[in-house]
Parts: sequence; C-alpha cells; structure tokens
Amino acid sequence: MDNKPAKIIVTVILAMIADGIDLQVLALALPTLMTQLGISPVLAGLLWTYTLIGMGIGGIGAGWASDRLGRVRVTWWCVLIFSLFTGMIGFCTEYWQIAVIRVVSGLGIGAVYSVGNLLVAECVPTGRRNTVLSVVMAGWSLGYVIAALISGIVISSWGWRPLFFLAAVPGLMCLVLMYGVSDPPVWLAAHQRFKRDGRNEFDAIWKDMRMRRTFLLWAATSIAMQFGFYGASTWFPAYLVRELHVSLKNMGWFLALSYTMGLFSKPIIGLLADRFGRRLMWMISGSCTSVAIPVILIFATPSNVAFLLLIFGALCGSLYAINATYLSESFPTAVRGTAMATSYNVGRVGSMVAPVFIGWVATGCSIGAGIASCAAAYLVTALLPGIFIREKMHDPMELGKDSGA
Repeated sequence: MDNKPAKIIVTVILAMIADGIDLQVLALALPTLMTQLGISPVLAGLLWTYTLIGMGIGGIGAGWASDRLGRVRVTWWCVLIFSLFTGMIGFCTEYWQIAVIRVVSGLGIGAVYSVGNLLVAECVPTGRRNTVLSVVMAGWSLGYVIAALISGIVISSWGWRPLFFLAAVPGLMCLVLMYGVSDPPVWLAAHQRFKRDGRNEFDAIWKDMRMRRTFLLWAATSIAMQFGFYGASTWFPAYLVRELHVSLKNMGWFLALSYTMGLFSKPIIGLLADRFGRRLMWMISGSCTSVAIPVILIFATPSNVAFLLLIFGALCGSLYAINATYLSESFPTAVRGTAMATSYNVGRVGSMVAPVFIGWVATGCSIGAGIASCAAAYLVTALLPGIFIREKMHDPMELGKDSGA
C-alpha cells in the first residue's frame, strides 16, 4: 500500500475537482431546468436543498465511518456514489426523479470535503498544512471553473442532459488513481488505541467539556458559512440571467472567470494563514466577503458585472482555504473524522435554508435582494471562530498523546 503524501495530495485534489464539478452543475443548469420543467423559484431552490440533505447525512455518516474504517476507503466509496448518481440525472424526465437522485448523490458529495481534507491534513506538517490544504481546496474551485466552462458550451448547444453525463467522468478517473493509497500512520495508531478502549466517538466528544464547546462553536459557524456560500453560489447564475439579462453562454464564461480567481486566492490565503495564523486570516477573509456582496449587488450592471465577479470569486470561497486546517487542528485524531464531519455537516442546515429563503425573497422582491442576506451570514462566520476558537489545539500528524481523545 502507498501512503506517500504526494500521491495522497494529488488524489484528493482530483477528488475535489470532481466534487466541485458535481456540486456546481445543478446551479448552472438551474435556469434551463426552471424553463423546461416549469419549475418555480421556490421549487428550484428545493432541488438544491434536497442535494444538501443528502450531503448532510452522508457527511456525518462518512466522518464517523472514517474514524472506524479508514479515511481512504470511505473517500473511495463516496466518490463512486456521487459520480454514478450525478450522471444518472441526465436520464431524468420528471422533477421528482431529479430530487431523489440529488439526495443520493449528495451522500457522496458531502463526504468528500470533510474526509478528503482530513486525509491530507494527517500527512502534512503543521508549518505548511494550510498552504497544502488551500491548494486542495483550489481543486474544488477548478471543478467549478470546469463546470462553468463546459456548461456555457454544452447547454447552449445540446441542452442540460449531457452536462450531467460529463460531470461523472472526473470522479471515475479519481477512483483509478486512488488504487493502492493507504491511510496515514497517525490514523492507524489512533484506531488501534481507540478500538482497545471500546469508546464511542460521539460520547467522547460530548463528555469532554472543552471539546464539546469547540464542537458546538464550529457547528454554529458552519451553519452561517454555508448559508452565505451556498446561498450566493446557487443563485448567482440565475441572478445574472434573469435580472442582469446575461446570456446563458456569457453566464458560463463570467462564472468561469469568477471561479478561476479562487484558484489563485485560496493558495495565497492558505500561505498567509501559515505565516500569520489561521485565526487572523479567517476573520479578514470572512469580513471582506461580507462587505463585498452588497457592494457587488449595488453596483453591478451588464457591462461591469464580469469585473465585479472577479472580486466575488476571489472572496466567496476564501474561508474554505482555511476551514479544513483550522477545523482539523481543533480535535484529536481518534474522533477527528466524527467531530469535523459532524460539526461541518450540521451546517447543512444553513445551506438548505439559504436557497429556499433566497427563492422566497426572489418571488416577492428580487434575486439580488435575497443574495444580499448572505453578507450578514459571512460576518457571523468571521466572528465566531475569530473570537472564541483557538487555533492549533491539536496536531493531526502527531503520534502518541494526540492519537486518543
């Protein structure tokens, strides 16, 4: 078996690219689906909510399973699930079919973020962990870029179905690359110790007062962060098409340029977080995003929106350049998968509410007005960890005393 850090990092980056593509194709196809299937804004938002229900359930289950069965095995199965079921959407003819399949594909999509990042965190030293994990998260942005680029061509030429067929391809490629990859030594050591003790991960988290407090703070932070991120990213394509009257083809190109900014901003923010601290860069990133959203909505016009989207692309996912590192260093190895995945996926509440809430606001007012609510969510996200959660409480690579809970 191979546990070389370089292969693990490359494998997880490809998994993140596949995850980003699968996650974004629905948002990009949403304007066309609304027209062809006669879907209202609220029902369209619910399609995204169904995905997030699956992501929440799958993320929590996969985090617990990764503590019990291993990071690599769980990641492999999750990539397989979201790849196959996303491709199946191309065969759907009814709204309810898409809804059911998005729940199932969401089981895999939600798990890869937590478990994949955790796998990398446990094989990279503290001094450069945030830099490496931010590059991994840039893979997620690259997936968004690829999805936006192919959507502009595919939807305008052949419709929305081939978009979902193509989205399944990168995930299947990732499965081949994952062959032979083994779990980090720190997990193997912690797993043996925890298994001998016969302890339960959730019980261990809840009985430790400090760990419970950290867990609850991260859960609240995740709710706010995902409300802001998923609310804005889900509805920006429809905002461009319906309120700024941007063509479907241009919408794809504009969003591709926007997401491309994340490819550059995430590694820079990750590097700065290694240099100046996770906590400081977290507060700066979240606060800047909360200011940028209303500024963009106020000043956006068809002629300048492409430029403003570059700012949005650099900032909207900036917290994700720090989140996996900050979060992974908040819990000991034996319960890290459970604690990370559960606290993050409790945040799916925010990501489920945001698309429907914005759709509701759009029905009575405008999509732009709904997206503006994401600014407040980003501010809350910036302040909670910045004020209450210390950084570097545990080292994910440290064998021995940090292997248990």
